[in-house]
Amino acid sequence: MALCTRLSDGAQILFPEDAAEPGLAEAAAAALAADKAANHEGWFIHPHNPPMRLFIVGAVHAGQAMLPMAAALGYAVTVIDPRRAFATEERLPGVAISHDWPDEAMEGLKPDTRTAIVTLTHDPKIDDPALDAALRSQAFYIGALGSTRTHAKRVARLKELGHGDDAIARIHAPVGLDIRAVTAPEIALSIMAEIVAVRRGSRLAVR
Repeated sequence: MALCTRLSDGAQILFPEDAAEPGLAEAAAAALAADKAANHEGWFIHPHNPPMRLFIVGAVHAGQAMLPMAAALGYAVTVIDPRRAFATEERLPGVAISHDWPDEAMEGLKPDTRTAIVTLTHDPKIDDPALDAALRSQAFYIGALGSTRTHAKRVARLKELGHGDDAIARIHAPVGLDIRAVTAPEIALSIMAEIVAVRRGSRLAVR
């Protein structure tokens, strides 16, 4: 919600719980979307949002390297991987871990417009259910690791699950900005940079 304070007399309203005139309501919605305080015709708007969320499907090296970057950027991270030997607290310190299959995990986690989802396993048995659930959600970013050829096969499978071209176009694949990343930390950097670019509406996110 956004706390709107009228500077002339200190009167306050909570958006969207309280009624607000259309201009103020629009400004408050924009402040919430941008996670940034704003002023509007004598009102100070202070947005209060829950943390951004990042769901990483696959406890792989690139995912491990993403953890400190995501934390520094303010994301609450959940790693989803039914392979218990990979998804351990020792390998993934300080984050939530789900050993459920991705579609079951997504059902409980309920990704929304403040959620980014990245699949990293290269295993269709794990990645495909995650992408299927992600495409049925309002997640603002969906990324999938893999080559162009791998993604073409993935697209065919997702179409068999009922997803159309417009839905599948939401997937950033190969995942990450093209910085010629090779190592796990470089891949992690490219992914986090693309997530930020999409969230902020940067032209770098346009493919």
